[in-house]
Amino acid sequence: MKLQRKNRRALALGVLAVSGALALTACGSDDTGGKSGSDGGSTAASKSSVKCDGAKGQLLADGSSAQKNAIDAWVKQFSQACGVQINYKGGGSGAGVTAFTQGQVAFAGSDSALKPAEVTASQKVCTGGGQGIDLPMVGGPIAIGYNVSGVDNLVLDAPTLAKIFDDKIKTWDDPAIKKLNPNAKLPSLKIQAFHRSDESGTTDNFTKYLKAAAPSDWTYSGGKAWQAKGGQAAPQSSGVAQQVKQTNGAIGYFELSYAKDVSTVALATGAAAPVKATVENATKAIADAKVAGTGKDLALKLNYNTKAEGAYPMVLVTYEIACDKGNKADTLPATKAFLRYIASQDGQNLLSQHDYAPIPDAIIGQVRTTIEGLS
Repeated sequence: MKLQRKNRRALALGVLAVSGALALTACGSDDTGGKSGSDGGSTAASKSSVKCDGAKGQLLADGSSAQKNAIDAWVKQFSQACGVQINYKGGGSGAGVTAFTQGQVAFAGSDSALKPAEVTASQKVCTGGGQGIDLPMVGGPIAIGYNVSGVDNLVLDAPTLAKIFDDKIKTWDDPAIKKLNPNAKLPSLKIQAFHRSDESGTTDNFTKYLKAAAPSDWTYSGGKAWQAKGGQAAPQSSGVAQQVKQTNGAIGYFELSYAKDVSTVALATGAAAPVKATVENATKAIADAKVAGTGKDLALKLNYNTKAEGAYPMVLVTYEIACDKGNKADTLPATKAFLRYIASQDGQNLLSQHDYAPIPDAIIGQVRTTIEGLS
């Protein structure tokens, strides 16, 4: 009987020891991080690493539709960890910058850096001598999607794209397209080129590429508003992608994350082989960017005419725009916590799961330092 009691006591002590070890392991899970979950997000261990730091309430934001899929993934993780509601409209870069300079949103997303006039306008809402600054947060390729029956692989170069979107090449069997695709069965089908109807940083970056790589064929000044003649317009990246999907003969530009079930063009850049629109190939091009902003502004200068092997030059970088100082007191904690999270390693790691390119380490390190100084 005494032996049985001793055995039961030993067993109980063993259970307690195992339980204690498991508890210590759970307490230390923040340090080890978590593996990617089946829903494309992070596990609870990773979520618990989000620093809420007094974040509360709601945040209103607007801007780039290019980053909308990334923002949605980030908001899901951040809101679960901190309980903050973030309403990001994704109405386009132009709408976002306007909303920011009018004091309607806590932060904005834009695929183009603030222009001098927009910085001046931001000084009215960023109190105490503050102003809007650009924080590069999302990278990725601008894909050229097309819908041509019987054509699964298509190569185009900058001059040919410029002529297509300027209504100078009108059918898919044009000699310029045939020359780039000698083995393709190109139909005598009308080209229907779709561009953005709203002011868009995607348009700005797409036309910057055309200006840099085909200056004699694309003579427009560029900007967020579409300037070329001809073509058809659709709102936001999702609208252009939808039109391409449902229209035989269509071609349009949008971020890779919107290119689901759409064939995309490989670019002939002057490298040894045409380059596809992939996250990896876009990262090679973004890594060549230089910080062009001054002070706390981290606007980048991209090399749209790179001929480096495997570098996809038609890229964009989306900036989050916030006041360097003079942010509203009621939204500053949540704004700062959310920006800190999306610039963190966990936040950046989420991007590639949604067909975006993380910002290179040397640049995102500067972004993290700048966010900590927001006031």
